[in-house]
Order: sequence, then structure tokens, then C-alpha cells
Amino acid sequence: MSARHSLPRSIAAHGILITYTLIALFPVFVIVINSFKSRQAIFREPLALPTRETFDLIGFQTVLAQGDFFQYFQNSMIVTVASLFFVLLFGAMAAFALSEYRFRGNSLMGLYLALGIMIPIRLGTVAILQLMVATGLVNTLTALVLVYTAQGLPLAIFILSEFMRNVSDDLKNAGRIDGLSEYRIFFRLVLPLVRPAMATVAVFTMIPIWNDLWFPLILAPSEPTKTITLGSQVFIGQFVTNWNAVLAALSLAIVPVMVLYLIFSRQLIRGITAGAVK
Repeated sequence: MSARHSLPRSIAAHGILITYTLIALFPVFVIVINSFKSRQAIFREPLALPTRETFDLIGFQTVLAQGDFFQYFQNSMIVTVASLFFVLLFGAMAAFALSEYRFRGNSLMGLYLALGIMIPIRLGTVAILQLMVATGLVNTLTALVLVYTAQGLPLAIFILSEFMRNVSDDLKNAGRIDGLSEYRIFFRLVLPLVRPAMATVAVFTMIPIWNDLWFPLILAPSEPTKTITLGSQVFIGQFVTNWNAVLAALSLAIVPVMVLYLIFSRQLIRGITAGAVK
């Protein structure tokens, strides 16, 4: 009887998930197929697949010829990789401290860090800009790395601390008995056990950083520091927009996110399902 009742629920759940997946992937599908079509075909049949008559690589040729795409791509990679490194390193250290050690204000500190998830960092844009101007970091990639690190730390600490609380105390105490320092316990014993959570944090942190237009436009709008999302705006004019180039640039910008997901997909699913079980 329970199996009979669970079958309709399972079908309904899978139907909802498939529908949501199709809705989420539809804009990506439209961008990619139209990036390989001529301008006339984009407006005439935006949902049609490229054919022999409509296939055109003018958008990719324009991106590679006019815009300094490789410079924008390199800047985005530097900012994203550096921000991810610091978010994962400092977030894991802070999560280990909050989950392992009991001190006065432990719960209050966790609540304070959790507020960073609920309060958008963009509310402090004016203060952040003033700080960067005062420190001479405007139009530098360092400014973006600092902002994105601060933006990603609350979520990283929140997720990783929950996983680290479930790491066996016996394992850590055995390491202390063997003479391991707290740093070696952290790096050699704890971190390998929370790799699914680290992958989850990495994916959820990378996507907003890679797609962000707000802070690059405000903190690093100069040509040498433009990211790929800001560089794509070069092809959007006040009166005329080169949609072939815009769609081609966006299609190329999707590639790193897809590669990251393919690399960490197994760890990501393990991390999400483990969090659901908890």
C-alpha cells in the first residue's frame, strides 16, 4: 500500500523537477542556438535551430576581433578563482572553529555571520566604494576579490559548520593523541571528510561571482580590469545592439560554469543530499 501511494508522489515530484529544469535551461538554450545564427534569423525565428541557410559565426568573429575577450575572460578567471580560494579557506577555518570549540559568544558569532546571508552586500555599495577609493583599490581586481570573499563567507561558514559538527570527535581526539597540531587535524583529517560540502559551496559561490555585473561596473570599470560580463556590454549601444556578438559572448561565458559543474557534480549531489538527510 505504501509503495502504491509513493508512486504518484514520486511521479509528481519528478514532473515538477523536470519542468523546473526545462524552464531554467530554456534561456541558456535560446542564447546558445541564436549565437550561431545570422542577425536576420535571430529576429525572424528566435526559437528555431540553426540551419544551413541561417548558420553564421559572425558573432564569435566579432567578439574575438573587436572586444578584448581574452583579457575579460582572464580577469573573470582570476577574480573567481582567487575569491573561491579565500572563501573556501577562511570559511572552512571559521566553520571548524565554531563547530569544534566552545567559547563565550559562540552562538552569537554564528548568528552574526548568518546575518550576512540575509542582508544583501549591495546595500553597502556606497560605503564599499568609499573604502576602496580611500585605500586606492578602485579599478583593481583586488577590490573585486575582497568584496566577493566577504560576500561568500557567510554562506560558506553556515554550510561547512553544519557538516563539521558531524565529523567524529573520536577521530579528532585520536589525532591529538598522536601529536597532531590543530592545523594538521584540520587539513589532514577534517577537510577530506567535508569535500562534498566544499564542492557545494564552490558551485554556489562561483556562479554569482562569475555572473556579477554590479561590482565590476562600480569598482573596476576600466578597460584593463573589465570582467567578461562587463566586457559584453561593449556590444550594447544606445541605438544599435550587436546581438550576434552579445549572444556569442554570453555563450562563451557559460562554458566555465558548465565545466565546473561537470567536475564537481558528483560531490555537489553528495553534499546536497547529505544536507537534506541532516
